Amino acid sequence: MQIEEIAREAVDCGYRIHTQLGPGLLESVYEVVLARLLNDRGFFIERQKPVPIVFEGLHFAEGFRIDLLVENTLVIEIKSLEVSEDGLELTPCIKKGGQVPS
Repeated sequence: MQIEEIAREAVDCGYRIHTQLGPGLLESVYEVVLARLLNDRGFFIERQKPVPIVFEGLHFAEGFRIDLLVENTLVIEIKSLEVSEDGLELTPCIKKGGQVPS
């Protein structure tokens, strides 16, 4: 499957999530739901995949983590934020479920 086809499916899933869950949830919520939707469509998904880096000869096994890697081809980085009326970015908070778990 071509990357354009994979991306089209990912965007479709992302749109479904956006319209049904809305903004304001933690990135981890969107990540787990998107991974499930893509997996249900038959895609191989890797979550939080570590990517090694080399800096000045030093090797770091986990230079960064990819939120979702689809079919070992498409990298998806999940971002979640809300913008207030004055244009300032707000930190996402838990809006579903009422209370923050302790």
